[in-house]
Amino acid sequence: MSYINKYNSMNIVPPPAELILVGAGPGDPELLTVKAWRALQKADTILYDHLANPALLELAPAGCERICVGKQPYGPATSQEAIHELIRQKALKGGTIVRLKGGDPFIFGRGFEEVLFARELGLPVSYIPGITSMQTAGLSSIPLTHRGLSESIWILTGTATDGSFPADLRLAMKSRATVVIYMGMKKLEAIAAVYTQEGYGHLPAAIIRHGSLPHEQVALGIVADLQQIAATQHLTHPAIILIGEVARFGEIQKATAHPLHARSRL
Repeated sequence: MSYINKYNSMNIVPPPAELILVGAGPGDPELLTVKAWRALQKADTILYDHLANPALLELAPAGCERICVGKQPYGPATSQEAIHELIRQKALKGGTIVRLKGGDPFIFGRGFEEVLFARELGLPVSYIPGITSMQTAGLSSIPLTHRGLSESIWILTGTATDGSFPADLRLAMKSRATVVIYMGMKKLEAIAAVYTQEGYGHLPAAIIRHGSLPHEQVALGIVADLQQIAATQHLTHPAIILIGEVARFGEIQKATAHPLHARSRL
């Protein structure tokens, strides 16, 4: 029964409510879109993730209720069912519910599951895209595509729904695409092994942690050494793994960056 039908069964007119799914971007609050900024300014409730910069919560009105529903990678997490229940409860009270998710909610963010749930409740739903974390590669002079080197991008998750290693990786590595792996820091050994087995262990690679933030870390090398690179530089999640010839540009940036303008990097 939708929340509207629940009220109608009691002959009560439900208060108007809406859900806005908002991409918080990769971390730097200045990378928030203007449309997302406007949505936060009218929010009555914000359900936010750990990867959403807390500074964004300050954009909301004073009376806005802010609820953390974060999911720590490989750690404590608010279940998807609990998030759905919160959406339902807040919809019954009416007002604007902003679901604030790090990066872009539709790229490995389970955002569309929440859209479908809200639609089942009968809620008006809108979606505001966010800059996804792979785009922070450009801040380290690593383009995702470059004419003559890579003319496509293959985006994968490091862990499939059932916890298995993504089979698509073997297909991706045989193309000239730039391969970007989200949530793959616990699979570095497996990624390196697969590339090495297929004869691609020499390909340039980068690990970017906390992209766009002042404490960003960028480590460069080759795929075969991914696990060693991460261990040496003390890199863990949240991070993306980028593999392909375009990663070579990161070495150029590292070599030429002026000390006063270089980003924090390892």
